[in-house]
Amino acid sequence: MTEPFLPFALPDIGEEEIAEVVDSLRSGWVSTGPKTRRFEQEFAEALGPGLHAIAVNSATAGLHLALEAAGVGADDEVITTPYTFTASAEVVRYLGAHPRFVDIDPATYNIDPSRIEAAITPRTRAIIPVHFAGLPAEMGPILEIAERHGLAVIEDAAHSFPARYRGEVIGTLASTATVFSFYATKTITTGEGGMVVTRDAALADRCRVMRLHGISRDAFDRYTSTTPAWYYEVIAPGFKYNMSDLAASLGIHQLRKADRFLARRQALARRYDEALADLPVRLPPRGADASEHAFHLYALRLDDGAPIGRDEFIKAMAQRGIGCSVHFIPLHLQPYWRDTYQLAPEAYPEALRLFRGAVSLPLYTRMTDEEQDRVISAVRELLA
Repeated sequence: MTEPFLPFALPDIGEEEIAEVVDSLRSGWVSTGPKTRRFEQEFAEALGPGLHAIAVNSATAGLHLALEAAGVGADDEVITTPYTFTASAEVVRYLGAHPRFVDIDPATYNIDPSRIEAAITPRTRAIIPVHFAGLPAEMGPILEIAERHGLAVIEDAAHSFPARYRGEVIGTLASTATVFSFYATKTITTGEGGMVVTRDAALADRCRVMRLHGISRDAFDRYTSTTPAWYYEVIAPGFKYNMSDLAASLGIHQLRKADRFLARRQALARRYDEALADLPVRLPPRGADASEHAFHLYALRLDDGAPIGRDEFIKAMAQRGIGCSVHFIPLHLQPYWRDTYQLAPEAYPEALRLFRGAVSLPLYTRMTDEEQDRVISAVRELLA
């Protein structure tokens, strides 16, 4: 009998999430309402004291809101990495600003702090470090640079809930804001969704206003008031970025499973490490002491001397019924970014070198040991 296809990723949804969604449907609150507010409160509490959490319909929306609230505007510059999904940079363009890319550190695959200061100009307003695959960027030096130059730091933590940097939970550092993703493939999911986390009350208030058309009063408050509360004011040209209660219903229970999910992802990563260590590949980096990898992705790097190239490897894995992916095609190779900023492939040599060998293996909490063994056997067959 032919073995079933093993996808690259699968969400882990239980009966608790299904029951909460059904409860929301029956309640009549299917847009932003009590479940969204509850998810925000529980998410902030899960990270630590003194935090504001603003639920949005995607991490992309969250990055946009955070940059806008931090004052980034037309013709400003924002430093980020080319080794990321396009959302990390496109939000800069939403505001009429320009990204300035800084190459990665080959030891972490994250933005190289030692290269950041050379990219700062009088127009620089912010830095967006991206925690690639779930491994935190070297935030200590990044925050020091930002403080010296008066720059905002907006962490793109789409991959990294609930990771730790040198023992500190991502989302609790001294950054201006941190943005998490709950897309279907992420470590916890709401289907589509994200969360902006900040200690800055004014920034949080601005994000709340701008996520729903720039309206001065929350729709939930207006629609549940027992006295006439129809009046509102539009105080800014906002956006439509609110999270629905249906999505938050998933998030409430996914959040409660986050530690268990993390333990399983880390266990799967260890099994891969042990089984693949002798092959012509570079295993995923682990980062600084006391840092904890969220393992949203298990991203291998094939050596130049591997018996099969990256593209051929992915095709061969698919022929064996196993889905793999590539994270990421660097932004400076993408037509829009390449042509708009006249970027050559060699402009960011470390990102280019990583891309040429990068392949992400299946890793998700529903994966059984037997399914992972199937992946391992296929990888060994092709690379041993």
